[in-house]
Amino acid sequence: MHPELEQLLILQDRQQKIRQIQTEIETVPLRRKALEVQLAASVGAVDALKQKARQVEVDRKKLELDAGTRTESISRLKTQQYQTRKNDEFQALGHEIERYENEIRKIEDEELELMVQADKIRADLNEEEKKAASVKESIARQTTDLDEKSKALQSRFEELTGERAELAGKIDEDLLGLFERIFKSKGDAAIVAIEHGVCTGCHMKVTSATAAHARAGKEIVSCENCGRILYEPA
Repeated sequence: MHPELEQLLILQDRQQKIRQIQTEIETVPLRRKALEVQLAASVGAVDALKQKARQVEVDRKKLELDAGTRTESISRLKTQQYQTRKNDEFQALGHEIERYENEIRKIEDEELELMVQADKIRADLNEEEKKAASVKESIARQTTDLDEKSKALQSRFEELTGERAELAGKIDEDLLGLFERIFKSKGDAAIVAIEHGVCTGCHMKVTSATAAHARAGKEIVSCENCGRILYEPA
């Protein structure tokens, strides 16, 4: 193998690891945002049930007031009924009393429905609060893990970047430039092996002459199909 290819292969390994770590670092804010969304959804579910419970209580209080108003009206009408001496007026007041009593029964039915609904909401809220506490604990733990991972990734990134800079300084400038251009354009590897006369980068067969030159290891050989630098494993 050409002496500088060994250095380039090590450089490529570091560069591939740097790219991989950069990708992982870029996912950290996305994962953090996903956790924030999950927490907000959990808190939102609890708040929605609390709001629902408050509204049910408001509706129940209103029905209580409505029933109380009608009860007062019935008491007033009965007083008028006892005081009247006219039969038709007595009957008219009786019809009014009956109407209010029917309305009160209807209100009481609605109150009962609201009480059942309130019990259901309280049970749901209790369950949702337990889930929210569990979610909050889990997200706090995941966030801590994410912070630690982020620090570790950043540390490894800096370490690899330093190694890469040191390696690059030992390689011929023109060869390094060629490597960089190929690595950037291909996005995966600039240097690949020949296996059974085939470039493992583009999976195309190379000429016998190209394979022979790569085997000799005396010069830098490129694949005539994809342009990657070739070497033949020992």
